Amino acid sequence: MAHPGRQRRRSSAPLALVLAVVVGAIGAFGVIRAANARTGDIERIEGLELALTPQDGPARNYLLIGSDTRENADPTDADFGGIGDVNAVSGRRSDTIMILRQEADGNGASIVSLPRDLWVNIAGRDSPNRINSAYSDGTDVLAQTITQELGIPIHHVVDIDFNGFKDLVDTVGGTEVCFLYPTRDKNTGLDQQPGCHMLDGLASLQYTRSRYYEEFRNGEWRTDPTSDLGRIERQQSFLQQTADSTIAKLQSDPFLASQLITNGTSAVRMDPGLDPVGAAGTLRKAFSTGLNKYQLPVSGVTEDGNAVLVLDPGAEPILDYFRGIGPPPPLVEP
Repeated sequence: MAHPGRQRRRSSAPLALVLAVVVGAIGAFGVIRAANARTGDIERIEGLELALTPQDGPARNYLLIGSDTRENADPTDADFGGIGDVNAVSGRRSDTIMILRQEADGNGASIVSLPRDLWVNIAGRDSPNRINSAYSDGTDVLAQTITQELGIPIHHVVDIDFNGFKDLVDTVGGTEVCFLYPTRDKNTGLDQQPGCHMLDGLASLQYTRSRYYEEFRNGEWRTDPTSDLGRIERQQSFLQQTADSTIAKLQSDPFLASQLITNGTSAVRMDPGLDPVGAAGTLRKAFSTGLNKYQLPVSGVTEDGNAVLVLDPGAEPILDYFRGIGPPPPLVEP
C-alpha cells in the first residue's frame, strides 16, 4: 500500500461522473437531444443554495459522494446480509468523499480523497466528529463543513449510492482487478484468489468498501494496516480502471451509452445548477491528459475515545491547491 502522504498520477473520470462523460460521447454521435431528455430525469439535491460557492476562481470543484444509504436496499440481493436495510443504518452516510478540481479552461483536472475518519468541526454542531457524519445532517452540511474546516470552495455536488454503483459497474460488464494473494474482508464479503479477475457490481462494492482488507501471506492472514487510507488508494485505482474501460467500450459499442444513461439517471443525484451535458465537453477535455490524484497526509490519534485521523502539516500545499490559492503540488509516481 502507498504511504499516507503519497500522491499518485494518472486516472480518468471518477465513476460518479462517468455519466457526464457518457453524455458527451453520445453528443459526438449526434443524439444530444436524447441525452438531454434522459439526464432531465436525474434527481436534484435541494437546499444547497447557501452551501455552494459561486465559481469565480481558477478552477471548479466537484464534491463527489459515495453514499451508503440503505433506502433502496433489496432483501433479495446477494449482499443484503452485509449491507442491511434502514434498520441497520438509517438515513444516508458518506462512505466515500472526493473532491474533483477541474481547471476553468478545461485543461486538466485533479482529485483528492477525504478520509471518512477525518476529525473536524461539523458545520452547525457544537462538537467535532468524523467528517463522514456530516452527511447525515444533509448534503449541504457536508459541503459547508468542507468549506469551513478545509477552506475548499464547493461549486457542484454529485452523489451516487450503493445500488447505483453496482448497476453502473454491471452495465459496463465489470471491472478487472488483479490480486497478488488470496484476499478477503469478512465484513463486506470480499473473497478473491490470486490473479486478475473481472469483478461484477457486487464484488466491486465488496472490494471498494473494504476497510478490513486481509491478504494471505506466508501461511497467515494479514490485515492491511493502512485501513481507510489503503481503501482510498484502492478506490482511486478502481475508479481509474472502471472509467478507462468504460470509455474504451463506448468507442466500440456506442449503444452502451444509452443503457448507461438509463441506469445512471436513477443512481446519481446532482445539485440543481449542474448541467451534465454541458459539463461533459469540458470534462472530456480535462480527462484527455489524465487526472492527477492526491492523498492527504494524516496521522492517527484518539479524540474523545475515538480512533480518528487528523491532518499533518504537509497537507497544506494540497489544500491550498484545491482552495484555488496555491500551485499544483508535486506528484509522486507509483
